[in-house]
Amino acid sequence: MRFPGIRGFGVLAAAAVAGSLLTAPVASAAVSCAVSDEMVAAGNYWVANGTNLDAPDWQNATFHVGNLALVRTTGQSNHKTLPWAQANGYQLPLDPKRPFFPDNQAAGEAYLDLYTYFHPEISLDSIRTRVKDEVASVRAGHRDYWNYVDALNMAMPSFARMSVIDQDPSYLDAMDKLFRSSEHKLFNDFTGLWYRDARFTGSGVFWSRGNGWALSALTKVLQVLPANDPRRPEYLRVYKKMAFSLSLLQRRDGFWNSDLLNPWDHGGPESSGTALFTFGIGWGINAGILDAARYRPVVDKAWTALSTKALQTDGKVGYVQPVGDRPATAHPADTSAFGVGAFLLAGQEVAKLQGCSAE
Repeated sequence: MRFPGIRGFGVLAAAAVAGSLLTAPVASAAVSCAVSDEMVAAGNYWVANGTNLDAPDWQNATFHVGNLALVRTTGQSNHKTLPWAQANGYQLPLDPKRPFFPDNQAAGEAYLDLYTYFHPEISLDSIRTRVKDEVASVRAGHRDYWNYVDALNMAMPSFARMSVIDQDPSYLDAMDKLFRSSEHKLFNDFTGLWYRDARFTGSGVFWSRGNGWALSALTKVLQVLPANDPRRPEYLRVYKKMAFSLSLLQRRDGFWNSDLLNPWDHGGPESSGTALFTFGIGWGINAGILDAARYRPVVDKAWTALSTKALQTDGKVGYVQPVGDRPATAHPADTSAFGVGAFLLAGQEVAKLQGCSAE
């Protein structure tokens, strides 16, 4: 794997030297349920004002995964996710030309959350069929389906969860082959960060939200993977390496740059990557995997940024970089389903840290 450019290396090196400054401890918020109110406000705003709410696409899937995290955390429901899943027949989108396109598997995670936490009677047939077919394809030698970093979040958690439900280790075998192919091509072990896809390999450009997808995927898989699974140590190694690098790269205001190693490229707040990092690192603290003394200040700063700047008085989650495949500028009014979903996932872990989760 090639190293990043000199400029990116300089930023990471400077961050390492000044790490204690960038993650200087801040006073922990008083234990309260303010985070619950903030989550409810964000969820309610989106269901009342959001766009293109019907499709079972990756954007809506990310929102609904967050929306169910909202229900589990606060005990309150806006009653939108089950009707959305029912209207779509618990089916995954299908593209005959790309039968295993990862974006079309993202809705499976929302269906699995409904099944696991609320409605064990719902059908998982669409997810099961897609996973089994992809397992057969991987066994036939096709291992390049996850060739962009977003794919990890869109598909990997469903493989792990369905393996546990069906008690079928072949799902994990295929998942690991797909992951290792992606890791070999896109993970830069020197920086602990992921390139978005092969076009950026060696460029020094590490996209915030793309890395957020990767950390989120690893977090979700580690949540369900058996403790003695032989694949777990490598996922945990990458997860911890990412968390360490990200802890050094956090901005003073609590956000992360859209271009992680270049604050001069599309500078300013960006909330979707920041929220996914907050979710992933927050879970690590709650699970006892990450040292709270080091990482709790990172999460506290990030949630302060998300809840006081990204979250606006009407409940809109702003500063969400629009759909894309590389760093871009985010504006206060920019919002989206996936940005709100990421915010809600972050809130779930922050609420646990603050002792005010209903779970």
